[in-house]
Amino acid sequence: MPKAVCVLAGDVKGTIFFQQATGSNEVQVSGEISGLKPGLHGFHVHEFGDNTNGCMSAGPHFNPFGKEHAGPDDADRHVGDLGNVTAGDDGVAKIDIKDKMISLSGELSILGRTLVVHADPDDLGRGGHELSKTTGNAGGRLACGVIGICSPTKNVSLPSKNLRLSRL
Repeated sequence: MPKAVCVLAGDVKGTIFFQQATGSNEVQVSGEISGLKPGLHGFHVHEFGDNTNGCMSAGPHFNPFGKEHAGPDDADRHVGDLGNVTAGDDGVAKIDIKDKMISLSGELSILGRTLVVHADPDDLGRGGHELSKTTGNAGGRLACGVIGICSPTKNVSLPSKNLRLSRL
């Protein structure tokens, strides 16, 4: 089973794991992010694994088909549109989602790309703001990390109980 990991460091930090059963079109995304303000935060895979200028050099959302920004459950969306994560009053977001667009192999592979956590909620392309159809108007880039290959023997576990996740 292919596995990947992304480590976020700084004031906002966390570890996000990705795993995909062989032959499956679904990727399990799990982990935890801390240091966030309570509420929703945009959560996207960006095109480049380049963090030489912080999160800004990661480029736009991963969008190989030239689609408009949308929500993770929409048929027409950027491949990298993973929606929002929700931080509780303690500033921690526990992630446990499945996505059918991203992959750990082939043309839709997210390996070597950057995962970004944004300052504001992603409006899923429905906000009416000039940035809604490109970025979800999700605000600044709080934290990012390159998605890398994880050892196939790594124990990738899901977060504990009391999950706080929103795809809205």
